[in-house]
Amino acid sequence: MTIPNTPGGAAPSSMNLRGAVDLSALKARAQAQASSAPTAAQGAGGAASPGAGSAPAGGSPYIVDVTEQVFPQLVQLSAQVPVIVALGASWSDQSSQVLSALESIAVEQAGRVLLARVDFETQPGIAQAFQAQGVPTVVGILKGQPVPLFEGALPEAQIRTYVDELLKVAQANGVSGSLSDAPGAGPAAGEPAEEPLPPHHQEAFDAIEAGDYATAAAAYRKALAEQPADADAKAGLAQVQLMQRLQDADATSLRTAAADAPDSVEAQLAVADLDLSGGHVEDAFARLTTFIARSSGEDRETARVRLLELFDIVGPTDPRVNKARSALARALF
Repeated sequence: MTIPNTPGGAAPSSMNLRGAVDLSALKARAQAQASSAPTAAQGAGGAASPGAGSAPAGGSPYIVDVTEQVFPQLVQLSAQVPVIVALGASWSDQSSQVLSALESIAVEQAGRVLLARVDFETQPGIAQAFQAQGVPTVVGILKGQPVPLFEGALPEAQIRTYVDELLKVAQANGVSGSLSDAPGAGPAAGEPAEEPLPPHHQEAFDAIEAGDYATAAAAYRKALAEQPADADAKAGLAQVQLMQRLQDADATSLRTAAADAPDSVEAQLAVADLDLSGGHVEDAFARLTTFIARSSGEDRETARVRLLELFDIVGPTDPRVNKARSALARALF
């Protein structure tokens, strides 16, 4: 099923978001947390700007302001509920009109969708990921995949049509959860209750929600010390370390540094992190395999180790990982 195009609201013909990051280690647990309390949505927004306050945008737990650093958390939540990404700008009256309509719809849906507001000017990485050429641009995310909706201003009635259609697509693809915490909400009759997280994993998840990535990393290391074969802890640690590295990063500066210093392992690793966090999985892998192929010694090994960490984040069964492993083998030998 496709989202219909309407005059004045044509969807982009293509996107540069080649399958956003699948947080394989945290995904299943995060879904359970997100569906049981709206604080999961607040966590996505709160972690966006550590120290700046975690209250959800617009006073609703179903509306969050998003930065590049926490974009992967939206991808994570999109396996549970549809995420509507609205790119706008404060100077744009059309953006204000569209956001007002979407905010009303998000509140009415009461947890069936999450509205992610993105500032087009201060978050260029997200705008670039969706190849947004102007504001407002509105895109859905389902199971980590972008669903183009519309560009420009539309009447509220048409916007509601797009959201209704997105919900139908979500339902057809098994994305039918809720972020609400209505009284009595819980597993349906006959469904097994979600098993509790192991203690160290719960500690890590709570720390991630609070934006305390150092504590989360320490918790995952404790889990690995006790169970070295814990694949979820290994992937979780790699993801948290990625969040730590990008927490205060400036996307433009990182890309400029990498372009100016193609032989700098630090610069190339930083942009690979940035690409992966924004959903450019294949770009991140290709950047590091190319660097490894032309490098030697300690730099080569450093890049190889980081690439393996990124493989853990995306997940060992992802076909992009299998393809990149083959490319890595060719680069090494």
